[in-house]
Amino acid sequence: MTAQKQSEGAAPFAPATSASRKPWKKKTPVQAVLDQINRLHEGLAQKEEELKQAKRQLQKLEEVKKVLETT
Repeated sequence: MTAQKQSEGAAPFAPATSASRKPWKKKTPVQAVLDQINRLHEGLAQKEEELKQAKRQLQKLEEVKKVLETT
């Protein structure tokens, strides 16, 4: 069964065209760490925004719960 799955799909390591990928540039260790820090900052900002939205939704649902409990 695994042989059928592999033969049905495209090759897993198909050669990439030059238009689809950027050329690889060697980074210094300092650049690599700074890039990692920037990625973490971006991820953290995104997660904080998701948390804010979840808190707003929870607050609205808590208000609805209070209304339902009083009736």
